[in-house]
Amino acid sequence: MAKKSKTQRAKASAARAAKREQQEKAESAEVEAKDVAEANAEAVKESKLKLFKKKAEKAEEPAEKKQVKKEEKKPEKKPKKPGFLSEVRAEMKRVTWPTKTDVLRWSGVVVVALLFFGIYVSVLDNFIVTPILYGISGLGAL
Repeated sequence: MAKKSKTQRAKASAARAAKREQQEKAESAEVEAKDVAEANAEAVKESKLKLFKKKAEKAEEPAEKKQVKKEEKKPEKKPKKPGFLSEVRAEMKRVTWPTKTDVLRWSGVVVVALLFFGIYVSVLDNFIVTPILYGISGLGAL
């Protein structure tokens, strides 16, 4: 095996030192992560303990206090108005009604569309579909 030059040995030494530093950083990061995890676990345990104590305190309250609290929360019932018709009337006031010219214009559009499609279907039926069906069935040959 050939001897390494001084430059090669220096590079290898520097690489080993860098590798050691990375390992030390990784180890310190792992230790810190474990410390943080342990602290979080302790905090969770403490919060669960507090919740458990609060639940235990609430369970010890007398039943009379619970009933009083429930009764206080109930809202008072309001007298009902004559419902359906008054609601219909209020809703009809909010409706935006079309003007007379809009109604006449759109009625004309509908009538024209009906006439167009009626003529279109009758032309298709009398001059295209019916002769094809007679030709296929052979009834027109009689």
